[in-house]
Amino acid sequence: MSEYAIEVDDLCISYVSMKSYSIKKNLLRGRKEKNEYFEAVKHISFKVEKGEILGLVGQNGSGKSTMLRSIAGIFSPNSGTIDLHGHSISLMSIGVGFKPELSGRENILLSGILLGFSEKEIEEHMEEIIEFSELGEFVDKPVRTYSSGMHSKLAFAITAILETDIILIDEVLSVGDSRFKKKSFARIKSLIDNKDRTVIIVSHFNNQIRELCDKALWIDKGEFRMYGDANEVMDAYEAFMDE
Repeated sequence: MSEYAIEVDDLCISYVSMKSYSIKKNLLRGRKEKNEYFEAVKHISFKVEKGEILGLVGQNGSGKSTMLRSIAGIFSPNSGTIDLHGHSISLMSIGVGFKPELSGRENILLSGILLGFSEKEIEEHMEEIIEFSELGEFVDKPVRTYSSGMHSKLAFAITAILETDIILIDEVLSVGDSRFKKKSFARIKSLIDNKDRTVIIVSHFNNQIRELCDKALWIDKGEFRMYGDANEVMDAYEAFMDE
């Protein structure tokens, strides 16, 4: 019998946005503009077995990152359920989870605590994280001064060194110079060699999905398109994109 690490059932996520409007005109009208709702994820269901590597594919704006953030607990779904069966989880993503006024070192500590690690455990791995991130003296400068590449390196280093049961990877394998990309790719491969670790990867590099993943989930404009063997899903997705 399969042991699932992640079960997503009928997940729906919507954004609320206000129409741009003139304050003066609306005061004169005596009414407010109605909110607009955008459905980012529409009734998505899937299961990931413990130790499985799932690739999440789709065009820009298809809802991939939104769904990852919901699985990570950053966004609350409008409806549906996400069951992680008590597993610890971490998200590698640019622009998520850091306090811009704090230094890189302080953000390492904060991120580790939010992942459920003790201060002692984080301190034991601090130098390893800093070394992997390649930030050097910048680790003691505010994160708001970092480039997107530096931000990504730090996010990757924290999650790669402070290992959780489930790792969500959102495009960070595509950031950084070629040498860092190779190092990151090698680190991810070593992490997923652990048959008890479950991983979901969002990537626009199709070969990464084929090489790393057991299965793939294709979503389009927030809707389910296909789920199954990674190569079979990628064949269908690439044929669709070539039309």
